[in-house]
Amino acid sequence: MDGADWVREVRLVNARVLTPIDTGATELSLRDGVITEVSRATSATVVDCEGDLLIPGLIDLHTDNIEHHFHPRPGVTWPSALSAALAHDAQMLAAGITTVLDSLSLGDYDSAGARTRMLHSAIGGLDQAHAAGLLRADHYFHFRCELSDGGLLPIIEDHVDNPRLRLMSMMDHTPGQRQWQDVALYREFRRKKNNRVWSDEEWQAYLDDRLAQQARFVPEARAIISDHGRDKQVRLASHDDTTIEDVEQSHGDGISISEFPTTLAAARRARELGQLIVMGAPNVVLGGSHSGNVSAMALAEEGLLDVLTSDYVPASLLSGAIQVGERLGDLGAGVATVTSRPADLLGFIDRGRLEPGLRADILQVRIVAGQPVIRGVWAAGRRYF
Repeated sequence: MDGADWVREVRLVNARVLTPIDTGATELSLRDGVITEVSRATSATVVDCEGDLLIPGLIDLHTDNIEHHFHPRPGVTWPSALSAALAHDAQMLAAGITTVLDSLSLGDYDSAGARTRMLHSAIGGLDQAHAAGLLRADHYFHFRCELSDGGLLPIIEDHVDNPRLRLMSMMDHTPGQRQWQDVALYREFRRKKNNRVWSDEEWQAYLDDRLAQQARFVPEARAIISDHGRDKQVRLASHDDTTIEDVEQSHGDGISISEFPTTLAAARRARELGQLIVMGAPNVVLGGSHSGNVSAMALAEEGLLDVLTSDYVPASLLSGAIQVGERLGDLGAGVATVTSRPADLLGFIDRGRLEPGLRADILQVRIVAGQPVIRGVWAAGRRYF
C-alpha cells in the first residue's frame, strides 16, 4: 500500500453526503477502515471537503479494461502479468471504482489460443497481487462465457472454484441472432477486425460452421453453466438479449440479470420477468449505443435501468451515473446505479452506501462544467488520491 494516505481516524466535513440518498448530512467520520457515526470522535484528522459531494466508492460488475494492459497494442503481449494487473488496478481506482469485477472472456475460437492464454495470465496476475496485498481496489471475477466455443467447458472447470468468482454471463455471438441479427453488419465487423475480405463462398462456409458449432455446443454449455451458478451460488447474467424469445430463454435458464439488452422490447420483457437490467455507461456518455442498440438513457427514463457498468471505459462509470441522475432529477438515483444497486445485485452487504459499520469506500467529487471530477478516493479507509 505504498503511497497511500493511511490515517486511522478521519473526519470529512463541509460536504454533501449522498448515501446514495441525499440526507442533508454534511460530515462523515471513519475509523479503522469502516464508517462511524458522524458525531463520533473529536480527535480525528479533519478533511475540509469544500462543499464537494461524498458518495460511496463505485462498484463495477463488468470491465474489459484489464485486457488493454495485457495486450496494449495488436500483436503485443505484456511480459509481466503482475505489472499488468497492478496498472489496471491503479486505473480503476483513479476512476473511483473501489470494487471491480474483472470481466474475462472464456472462449477462443477466433484467436488461436491467445484469449485463453491471456485469461490464465490475468487470473494468475490478479491472484498473485491479491495474495501479496498489492491491490488497492477490491477485485473479483466476472466470467463471460462464449457458449458456442467447443473449448469453453474445460476452461470453466479450471477456474469455476476461484473464491473470487461472483458473476458468470452467457454469451452467444453466433451470427444471425442477438447482437448480430444483421449478418451483413457482422460481415463488415469481421472484415475490419481480421483485415480480411471473404468471397461469398468463403463467407457462407464460415457462417455454416458457426451455426453448426452453435447447434453442437450451446445447449450443453447453457445447462452446465446454469448448474454451476446454482451449485456455486454465483450470479448468472444473459448478454445481448434482443428478442422477447431471447429473454424468455434466459429466464428459463434461471438467469436473473439481463446484461446489455439490445432492444426496448427485450428490456421490457426482462422487467416483466423480474430480471435486473444492466447497461454500459459508455452508452450514456456517448448519447447512445455505438453499435445501434437501444439507448441506456431511454431505458432509465422508462424505469428499466438498474445498474451501470464501465464496460470498456473505466472513467465512464461516474460520468454516466451523474448524467442519469441529472436526467431523472434525482442525483441519488443516478449514484445508486453504480453503488447500492450493484452491491445488492452481487450480494455485497458491507458496501455501496455511506452508513455506519460499512466499508469506508468513499469518493469526494466536484462537478465542474457538468463533469464529475474526483478529488479524493478512500478504499477501506485508506486515502489514495
